Amino acid sequence: MGFQKDFIWGTATASYQVEGAFRDDGKGESVWDEFSRVPGATFEGHTGETACDHYHRFKEDIALMKQLGIKAYRFSFSWPRIIPQGIGEVNEAGIQFYEDMVDELTRSGIIPYATLFHWDYPAALQKQGGWLNPQSPLWFEQYAEIIAKRFAGKIKHYFTINEPQCFIGLGCGNGEHAPGLKLSAQDNFLAVHNVLLAHGRAVTALRKYGGSDLQIGLAQCGRIMIPQTDSVADIEAARRATMDIPDNCFDAVFSVALWSDPIFKGEYPKAYHEKFGELMPKIGEEDMKIISQPIDFYAQNIYNSAWVKADGDGWRKVQYPAGMAKTAIGWPVTPDCMYWCAKFLYENYQKPIIISENGMSAHDTVSLDGKVHDPNRIDFMHRYLLSLRKAADEEVPVIGYFAWTLMDNFEWACGYNDRFGLVYVNFQTQERILKDSAYWYQKIIENNGGTL
Repeated sequence: MGFQKDFIWGTATASYQVEGAFRDDGKGESVWDEFSRVPGATFEGHTGETACDHYHRFKEDIALMKQLGIKAYRFSFSWPRIIPQGIGEVNEAGIQFYEDMVDELTRSGIIPYATLFHWDYPAALQKQGGWLNPQSPLWFEQYAEIIAKRFAGKIKHYFTINEPQCFIGLGCGNGEHAPGLKLSAQDNFLAVHNVLLAHGRAVTALRKYGGSDLQIGLAQCGRIMIPQTDSVADIEAARRATMDIPDNCFDAVFSVALWSDPIFKGEYPKAYHEKFGELMPKIGEEDMKIISQPIDFYAQNIYNSAWVKADGDGWRKVQYPAGMAKTAIGWPVTPDCMYWCAKFLYENYQKPIIISENGMSAHDTVSLDGKVHDPNRIDFMHRYLLSLRKAADEEVPVIGYFAWTLMDNFEWACGYNDRFGLVYVNFQTQERILKDSAYWYQKIIENNGGTL
């Protein structure tokens, strides 16, 4: 069966990771602008102030995408580039940049898939409490309305929010990411609720002002568990573990069900009430209705998964074997996660599946021949896409795959130490070099995955 004929073969980036131009043309500060200047916050003090200079080089980068036959580009708007203070006056130069980029994508035959928020929260709003402020969902709704009105008829595909599990868990839970907070469990759960409300309000604004025939979702990274064996017991254990609410409040923030049940089912999981009822925020009368505004697909960013096996009536994690294959960033290589991710998420939420990020950090370097040979990345993508195609073969409605990432960039707290790109970037000269994996992906796109 394979992938459907109109399968979305894309690649993805995020504004702070690639744009640079951190103070150009009236852009406001984001929490990542501030956080990356804190001593010790990022690898060797790296910042995204220049990054890939995509702000000035987007036409060059789109030309590379066109050369590779990329069908769709998932980019993110920088909220403080468009509204420097987060609310209030719109920065015309900032929003014009995105309009110029979207127009260039369209001329190049590349479909824009826009993410409203990919972690670069306006610093001015963070100083007012950020996601803990009860007004934060309204701030996000106003921002979404501005985007929707400006791009009505030009953008048909939206992600409201990227990886809420991460920017709450790592940004507000353990402080590893911006804004570097270590909030109480109670405040973390309040932030979760406000982010969910922001998502719902943004969906409403996009539908109201963004034109017709919109496709809207959000990109999550909830923990997917996979069975150690193909036994019925282990598969059921993995299914249960994927939808579980962990006992630890920090781990709970990374659960699938904590975020997806409110959005797709209009309620928080029963286990969340049972385990954390005293820590849950007050839920307004209309809150769940706002949060559960209908969306069109389930998007998942996925790189690896934990193995589990049945343990009596429950489940337990299984330690990876000694010598387990890992990527350059130290993440385990677990291709089966693509199959089980698509299968479990579709079973539970009954929405078409988009893999909104998947890729590999490798030890890339320019060889003596002037090229970048990355066989490990090709092998990684090949294995993961085979696993995804297995789900499609079993009639799971998998509709798209976005390779992370178009080009090497600022990898958050890891700075420029890790390279995930299909395109090599020399951060001193801004030279771009297509890696072997880029040409490999080009061929996969040409034959719709038929030669995997």
